[in-house]
Amino acid sequence: MAREGIPITPELLRWARERAGFSLQELIPEFRGIATWESGAAFPTYPQLERLSEKLTVPIAVFFFPEPPDEPPIRQSFRNVPSVQFDALPRRIRFLLRKATALRVNLAELNDGRNPAERFILNDLRFSRNMDVRRMALRVRDYLAVPLEEQMDWPDSEHAFARWRDVLEQHGVAVFKDAFLDDDYAGFCLYDTVFPLIYVNNSVRTREIFTLFHELGHLLFRTSGIDVLGDDPPAAGPASGRSIEATCNQFAAEFLLPEERFAADASKSAPTDDRVEALAERYSVSRESVLRRFLDRGQVTVEEYRRRARRWEGQRRDEGGGNHYWTKIAHLGTAYINLAFSRYHQNRITEVELADYLDTKVKHLSKLEDYFGRKVV
Repeated sequence: MAREGIPITPELLRWARERAGFSLQELIPEFRGIATWESGAAFPTYPQLERLSEKLTVPIAVFFFPEPPDEPPIRQSFRNVPSVQFDALPRRIRFLLRKATALRVNLAELNDGRNPAERFILNDLRFSRNMDVRRMALRVRDYLAVPLEEQMDWPDSEHAFARWRDVLEQHGVAVFKDAFLDDDYAGFCLYDTVFPLIYVNNSVRTREIFTLFHELGHLLFRTSGIDVLGDDPPAAGPASGRSIEATCNQFAAEFLLPEERFAADASKSAPTDDRVEALAERYSVSRESVLRRFLDRGQVTVEEYRRRARRWEGQRRDEGGGNHYWTKIAHLGTAYINLAFSRYHQNRITEVELADYLDTKVKHLSKLEDYFGRKVV
């Protein structure tokens, strides 16, 4: 059979397909010749290779390597996640886990391997999993130096998320966002001794702040974690009898709405939508975070909690979105984008490398920088 197209290494195509979680049967409707490309009997054209690169989320250059890159399996970062749960992860979530791993490498490269935070929370604080979550929440709040009264002065939960993101990044934890396209996953974190990061599902807007501190709990326990909403709600009881997910849930709830402070508010009236809304505004958190507190107190059922949280999420999703550049800035964050542009203007990275760090095309860099300049002014 005549060989046409661009000669690639067949083993690399097979590696990239399996890494992305696709079977041959799934790709044949879009790439009819993929079986012959993997066998080496034929080769794809360059346009086909471009589409493969995008579909399998790997650079085109990978297809010409002599052998697959020495890439540690992402599973190694999630040893505490049950195999059944990890193996069931949707393809989109697996892709985002790899993307997060790449961002962690980017942070190391852009920062010359050193976390730039003057105070690094994972160096300064350490907790055991059976520690009382109230004491843990108090220590973390004191360390971050954001009193509850300051939190309650913030105008809304959107402002609060941005403020908490800044605070965590100032203390050495990078925060990224993306559309997970799956409302069952609120976020995840990658533990690392130098560049830990938190990834938040931008699609589950009602839970973003809670997810930040759930994942921070994982990092403080020195673990990576995947926040699966199907595992909710949090369990009450002594720490020794809780799973790490339940412990992280309780830490986040106690940090954002301390029980000692919240108890008086919770006892004044039933947890109606209006009451939850008023408390969410008072504490600068989401309605779901408030409802979770009522759940902890046994004032709403698990079914009611889930039903109302889903309804609120649907309302937020219908509010609309923005353009590509604002979305890019929201997902990567101003700290990371500023770091990448700074390194470029210092002539430490090329324009092509800058585009790679920002996951965009070179032709879009100028406009992205323009939007970024308007964002930070």
